[in-house]
Amino acid sequence: MSESSEISILAKFGENEKFLNLNGAKKSEIKALAIGNFDGFHRAHQKLFDALGEHGGIIIVIADTAPKLTPPSLISQICEKEIFYCDLVRVKNLSGAEFIALLNANFPNLEKIVVGNDFKFGKNRASDAEFLRANFAGETLIIDEFKIDGVGVHTRLIKEFLNAGECEKAAQFLGREYEISGKVISGQGLGAKELFATLNLDASEFYMPKHGVYATLCRVKNKIYKSVSFIGHRVSTDSNFAIETHILGEFGANFTPKRASVKFIKFIRENKKFANLSELKAQISSDIALAREILGNKYER
Repeated sequence: MSESSEISILAKFGENEKFLNLNGAKKSEIKALAIGNFDGFHRAHQKLFDALGEHGGIIIVIADTAPKLTPPSLISQICEKEIFYCDLVRVKNLSGAEFIALLNANFPNLEKIVVGNDFKFGKNRASDAEFLRANFAGETLIIDEFKIDGVGVHTRLIKEFLNAGECEKAAQFLGREYEISGKVISGQGLGAKELFATLNLDASEFYMPKHGVYATLCRVKNKIYKSVSFIGHRVSTDSNFAIETHILGEFGANFTPKRASVKFIKFIRENKKFANLSELKAQISSDIALAREILGNKYER
């Protein structure tokens, strides 16, 4: 398992630093802030971000270092706003008024704060969005719950969809296909010799969807390939956990990427144990055929 990016970021905080930006952005240039955990950067979160304007920034509160839907490595790819990280441990004992004062001290030109209607902050989460509106001198914009077909969009629900292998529902609420990425690592060596060649990923900072086989899209160096991917313990061979992606079609003899990402399109089947490699290979052949059918021409890139 690789070190989580949240742990890496926490290690970069100075002794008295409360809001850390990794790009050297000047806090004095920020005029609007959205504040929250924002795991997922989903469609409800985007409503907050859209309200920030040109000089807006986002404060992501790091409450734990568990795998995320959007760890920092992905946020940097999908968000153009300046990101400021806040370590919850450093601010959790502040009262609501003290936290507002801290914001004003760090962002001297702050004019607007954008939060969701369920926003809580301060010691014991005792302060809410209306407290912020009453005590912050600038504008407080409270965004109502965003719903799809009458259902509120929340990170918890997206994780439930992924836990059930419901990629399409997760994508609808995220506003994009769920994607994980990481370093390409060495596998057990059976793929190219006995089965099918795969890219093996270390994506341990990402939240893992249901274990099994998926029709996927693999992105390498900004090029998209149709693929079939496996997540889970290799119960038919060495029992180790793995993320393996087999790319459909030709990709060149010198195809040795250092990083890759996988977008989940549709769940194909549960993980299962096979009596021998011949049975496993036959099943993978069926998986590949079904993935080709699922992806079809819709995902030509």
